[in-house]
Amino acid sequence: MSEAILDVHDKPKAGQWISLSLQHMFAMFGATILVPQLVGLSPAIALLTSGIATIIFIIITQFKVPAYLGSSFAFIVPITIATETGGIGSAMIGAMFVSLVYAIVALIIWKTGYQWLMKLLPPIVVGPVIIVIGLALSGTAVDMAMTIPVGDASEYSLLHFSAALVTLMTAIICNIYFKNIISLMPILIGIIVGYGYSAAIGIIDYTAISSAKWFAVPEFLIPGVDYSFQVTPTLLFVMVPIAIVTISEHIGHQLVLGKIVGRNYIKDPGLHRSILGDGIGTFISSLVGGPPKTTYGENIGVLAITKVFSVYVILGAAIFAIVFSFFGKLMAVIETIPTAVLGGISILLFGIIASSGLRMLVDNNIDFGNNRNLVISSVILVIGIGGAKLEFSETFSIEGMALAAIVGVILNLILPGLDKNELDDGTE
Repeated sequence: MSEAILDVHDKPKAGQWISLSLQHMFAMFGATILVPQLVGLSPAIALLTSGIATIIFIIITQFKVPAYLGSSFAFIVPITIATETGGIGSAMIGAMFVSLVYAIVALIIWKTGYQWLMKLLPPIVVGPVIIVIGLALSGTAVDMAMTIPVGDASEYSLLHFSAALVTLMTAIICNIYFKNIISLMPILIGIIVGYGYSAAIGIIDYTAISSAKWFAVPEFLIPGVDYSFQVTPTLLFVMVPIAIVTISEHIGHQLVLGKIVGRNYIKDPGLHRSILGDGIGTFISSLVGGPPKTTYGENIGVLAITKVFSVYVILGAAIFAIVFSFFGKLMAVIETIPTAVLGGISILLFGIIASSGLRMLVDNNIDFGNNRNLVISSVILVIGIGGAKLEFSETFSIEGMALAAIVGVILNLILPGLDKNELDDGTE
């Protein structure tokens, strides 16, 4: 255990509390607002719901887990597909069903333990699926970085691509050459520098800022009010299988966080509580029009560097996020961020997502000399990146990432040689 400056239940002094909480808010800010920008949701509602979801998570985990919940990148492709087929309301409904899966998994873990889950979702399945998430988005990132819309088409723009490259290089420099808190906020700093460069070369439209109010209520999307509540099999199979990845990610974060603060969060308050907190946070978020939520590695990194583990600091960051979401001018500035800037930062982010899948395979010593592992990973990668589809009717199909995840789980269960090793629960 690292020597804590402030332990989990320690309360900082007022001035210190504000500065430490703002630090956590800015650490998650860039990634949390980027997701809604990419899928057509309101950055303000994403910021608001991240704060609400974090407070819910802290309460459900009995004020024992200092984790911040932000927008999940794993759902970018599913939300995009759901929106194209049934409108943004479909994506919100799909996210609600994902939260239901979280609740069911939490209930089963509470009653039976968690080892069955790790047998169902071993690294050989989850690693390639994470790679698919990153690489499936690569084309989108590059298009955003170097093209501009012209009527119904798009054309290459070296000027806009230069803004993407400046953004990308800034984020890389912050991540590689700085070892303090700056290295944990490469997304935010990259966007800020990219925005400044874009202003200098004249590719920003400031109309939204001048017309925005200083105080503005975020744009809520309420089922039955802003969209009709309609559930289709395709919607469920597009969104729900992504829980395979996000639950695995959640477990990994809990293990890492536990080692940083010197506690076993798998046992106390229990994996069932943390997964339930994540699920309810996602449900409340989607209920009002926000993206699905997940625990954030950026904020875990802040804990590791600062040695400030106080759950009250995280709580303060959540409150700041809620307050900031009502600043209309700030949200308007976010809306003016050029697509090229978002594309530049997305090149790095989506690549990191794919690379984290590779890292999972390496860290778990996956042997690709074993044909079983080779088959499972190969099939997942080609089905997911290739966009394979099972279309049963006009209203029911399973495709891409979702199909890859399902096939990966099935192959792992039916192929001979299933690894019987259980996951380390964090105990010595």
